[in-house]
Amino acid sequence: DDNSEQFHFFDYGPKDIATIFFYMLIAINLHTLIQENILDKISSHLHLSKTKYSKFNESGQLAFFYLFSIIWGASILNEEEFITDPASLWKDYPRSRMLQVKFFYICQIAYWLHALPELYFQKIEKEDIPRQLCYICLYIAHISGAYVLNFQHLGLILMVPHYLVELIFHALRLFHFSDENNQKGFTIWALLFIMVRLLTLTLSVLTFGFGLARVENPGFSIADGNFNVLPVRIGCLAAICLTQAWMMWKFINFQLKKQREHVKNQIPKKKTTNTKNKRTKKESNRG
Repeated sequence: DDNSEQFHFFDYGPKDIATIFFYMLIAINLHTLIQENILDKISSHLHLSKTKYSKFNESGQLAFFYLFSIIWGASILNEEEFITDPASLWKDYPRSRMLQVKFFYICQIAYWLHALPELYFQKIEKEDIPRQLCYICLYIAHISGAYVLNFQHLGLILMVPHYLVELIFHALRLFHFSDENNQKGFTIWALLFIMVRLLTLTLSVLTFGFGLARVENPGFSIADGNFNVLPVRIGCLAAICLTQAWMMWKFINFQLKKQREHVKNQIPKKKTTNTKNKRTKKESNRG
């Protein structure tokens, strides 16, 4: 095939560890450049508290990363025509890794690994460290798992819409710190969040439960990179389902918290309007 000669395929190996470490150092330097040249200059005009300053920096850094990853990931999906052929999620497994796909995953792993020392460098508040540490470790585990188990095709398709929803959330949070009311924006984000969770579950069940089951490998072959056996599929599907359930639980708690805060803010407004109405009635009676 003439087209196949134009592509070079790459596998993973021990040398990837050194490559990931190298790009992790680059990510640390880029993190510093964005912080000093963009975020610090913007936050100096907003006069934020220490807590809001920490969240502003977190959202700013993640917004840049998500935007870059969405553009890069979408271009890969478009070039390799992953979206137009859903059956390619399982029919060519284990799919050989093209250079741009391999490089994408290496950069993703390197970025989330760099986020661990940044928790110390950025002097994150102790109360906020468990939350950030939790989602950083989840990213590392899921992306590394997709890379090592040769499910990079599915991982890439799930990553792009997930990053899009996260980008919208952090962009809205950045505008929120500038005292702009974005209630409609958060409503749209909430709907998209639920849709992406459903999309993730649907594609995962379709791939692990039906597609890969039809072309199941008779034996566990690390040398061939073929991990299409029942225990691996069940483990991957369980990990994805548990993560989606945890995210929905956090999402529901977040929405309930916002609703309670909204109700609390409405009560003082009602009291002030009632007192004003009473005063106007008294003045009219005196008149």
